[in-house]
Amino acid sequence: MTAVPGPTLTDIARAAEVSSATVSHALNGTGRLSEATRRRVRETATALGYGAPTRTRTLGVAVTTYPRAWDYTEVAYFSRAITAATATAHARGYALTILPADRVTEDTWHSIAVDGMLVMDSPRGDPMVRALRARGIPLVFDGVPGDVRPGDHWVDNDHVATTREVLDHLTASGATRIALQSGDGDEHYARVVAETYIAWCAEHAVSPLVVPFIAYDDEGHAFDEVLGGEVPGGKALGRIDAVHAVYDPGGRQLLAAAARHGLRVPDDLLLVCASEDPGYAETEPPVTTVTLDPERTARTAVALLVDLIEKGQPDTPRPVMVPAGVRQRTSSRRRVMY
Repeated sequence: MTAVPGPTLTDIARAAEVSSATVSHALNGTGRLSEATRRRVRETATALGYGAPTRTRTLGVAVTTYPRAWDYTEVAYFSRAITAATATAHARGYALTILPADRVTEDTWHSIAVDGMLVMDSPRGDPMVRALRARGIPLVFDGVPGDVRPGDHWVDNDHVATTREVLDHLTASGATRIALQSGDGDEHYARVVAETYIAWCAEHAVSPLVVPFIAYDDEGHAFDEVLGGEVPGGKALGRIDAVHAVYDPGGRQLLAAAARHGLRVPDDLLLVCASEDPGYAETEPPVTTVTLDPERTARTAVALLVDLIEKGQPDTPRPVMVPAGVRQRTSSRRRVMY
């Protein structure tokens, strides 16, 4: 069977109504072209199937939540997920390429040579996902994608059930004023946890209180207002007595803030943090963590992706839910005084 040749530069130039030289400059990132022209040419090339890779036996992994440079491999969840994804890819005969986060804002995705892509924490309007979809690259998502389409495949946890388990556990330990520390990212995880927390508060007739997550707030200053018991202007707030932190650094930030305010964990303040960092078992006190089982999630996602590439359809029905778990430690178990 004779292979059908892909579009030439002339074909793209004709469709985009520009010269072949302009097409060459646009695709190679050279020349003095307006961004609008460069993008139009690349989108035309993608639509015509230019640069569609032959089989490379290579999978790609990217985290696209934030369109800026950050080393997500330093985060315990992603580090453990990538290690498991690599082992699974190798077992299936594929290489695995880890792509930098800040490339999401570039047009690299119009020509990157991979057979399929595992996308982690994809937000709404993800430009990388749009480009890969246009090229027909098989995709599997870790977490529900921001823009779900019929036929999408993803692996996720039941964040509603897990969040309720955490809040109920803190309540059973004596908490009456639980704050949620969450970020303003647009990924599905943060949205669902926040929505579940607000619904739980309404059911229990308590006011929700969301503390902003600041990645480099090592001293936990974002907690100062809620630990001090008032807000700017002197309005009484009522000191919180528990925190559910949904991102990895949040537990250490709360411990630092509590120490500055002279509060003891767990006697004065209970804490649960979503994290895969084993170091939380060694803090003082040891911190209760939520594990999302990144190894199982990644293994499952890569297996789905390889099935999509090789069979056109995975054997496992979609979506796939991986159980999360709460590892109870001292930080969330208040000592009972008799």
